[in-house]
Amino acid sequence: MRGIILSGGSATRLRPCTKITSKQLLPVYNKPMIYYPLNTLIKAGIKEILIIVAPERAGDYLNLLGSGKEFGVKFTYEIQDKPRGLAEAFIIGENFIDKENVALVLGDNIFEDDLSEEIKSFNAGGKIFLKEVPDPERFGVAEINDAGQVVSIEEKPTQPKSNLAITGLYVFDSRVVSVAKNVKPSERGELEITEVQKWYLNNSELSYGKIMGEWIDAGTFDSLLRAQIFAKEKMQAKMVI
Repeated sequence: MRGIILSGGSATRLRPCTKITSKQLLPVYNKPMIYYPLNTLIKAGIKEILIIVAPERAGDYLNLLGSGKEFGVKFTYEIQDKPRGLAEAFIIGENFIDKENVALVLGDNIFEDDLSEEIKSFNAGGKIFLKEVPDPERFGVAEINDAGQVVSIEEKPTQPKSNLAITGLYVFDSRVVSVAKNVKPSERGELEITEVQKWYLNNSELSYGKIMGEWIDAGTFDSLLRAQIFAKEKMQAKMVI
């Protein structure tokens, strides 16, 4: 399996802090934010990782992370000129993915759980990771039936059918590249990853795992502060890098 960290965008919600650097390079306690999703992939045994970055920040990532040798992995870098949706990561990473399964994690997502076995045991299809939240309307939302199957997925619904948010970790087989290429831009002009998930769902090939520990999408000042406190109190013992 190969890994992708999507770390582009301009992070306007964190201005002025992100005026001179990438959101994913901001410190979360004693490590850059990107170390946390990177930790998730490395713990799962993934050795080849593509990091997708904004063009003006590419040098910063290279200076910080280098070739990956320091971490026992190999990094490849690609540029995302403009943020056109999460599904674009698979199109950008087409040659990198080749015929392998791929795990995509967002560069601002921090997971307390050790998801190594969930990722390692993946064979084919698609897999999402769900977390119960009090404000599901802010996220993609999955509806689960009594048999424990995903029956619907909605992007930021005004009336959510459940409180299960779809977190920023996704695992797919290599077909995801062609699926992403056929996704039409949404009203906001983005290639929505929910459309990719729906393709696998409609083919009865979408499974899920549940996040039991903390999950933080550190894209706002409030969530970044929560991440700082959480990382200091609980995350250090869980890090391998």
